[in-house]
Amino acid sequence: MRVRRGTDAAFDTATVHASRPPVNDRNTSSKRPRPPRRHGDDEDRLVWVWGAHAARAAVANKKRRVERILATRNAARDLGIDEARIEIVDPKAIDATIPPGAVHQGVAVRCTQPRAVPLSEIARKAEPGARLIVLDGVTDPHNVGAVMRSAVAFGAHAIVLQDRKAPPLSGACAKAAVGAADALDHVRVVNISRALEELRENGWLAVGLAGAGEAELSEIVAQSRERAVALVLGSEDKGLRPSVAAACDELVRIPISDQVESLNISTAGAIALYAFAL
Repeated sequence: MRVRRGTDAAFDTATVHASRPPVNDRNTSSKRPRPPRRHGDDEDRLVWVWGAHAARAAVANKKRRVERILATRNAARDLGIDEARIEIVDPKAIDATIPPGAVHQGVAVRCTQPRAVPLSEIARKAEPGARLIVLDGVTDPHNVGAVMRSAVAFGAHAIVLQDRKAPPLSGACAKAAVGAADALDHVRVVNISRALEELRENGWLAVGLAGAGEAELSEIVAQSRERAVALVLGSEDKGLRPSVAAACDELVRIPISDQVESLNISTAGAIALYAFAL
């Protein structure tokens, strides 16, 4: 569904100034060739997760490697984490470590992103009533996190993200997800259209949300009670790309008042997920 771009800045923080190594000019020559990037590089890179719920979920997730846990004395008491693992610090120390203005609730965790699950593994789980989310070019970490939160709330078990374009599962995204980023399997793919083809070949019904969809959401929900459904949500400004829309089995719309042009992607996703969960 075509949605307006949110006003929140899409700033996330794989690395921040507090953790950068000193710059050595001799090792930063532009002539030095860079090694090729591997799929696992981003997952091995350390990121910051902040906020009480997000931090607890990140530490409990065995698919993450935790390097540091920073917390104020008051926050540490309520985390439910072995206090021997926590560095007790002043709130200002956390403020200096994460992006300005981030609401950390007195805790920040330095960890890797959770390991992605292969698409083939998720595609095989096309049991009746199974639900997953596919995001096509969604880049705002707040929207991605909010969609994850709704996905977990309404029983979806996985999310498919576009490799290199989706935000990391850290910082603003993890905070907006309120722990849900660590409760979902996540898949990273290069090509969303091809991913949908693979899902469909394995029995998934690909349903795209689009304002121009011929069918209403309620019609498709009624017809797909016993199907595994992949719900496809488009980017914040342009919606589904033509190639992705063409790869869907159905394009559906959520009927709304003429006084409103469109719904935010996370709101539209929550409505659709709730409808399929009924």
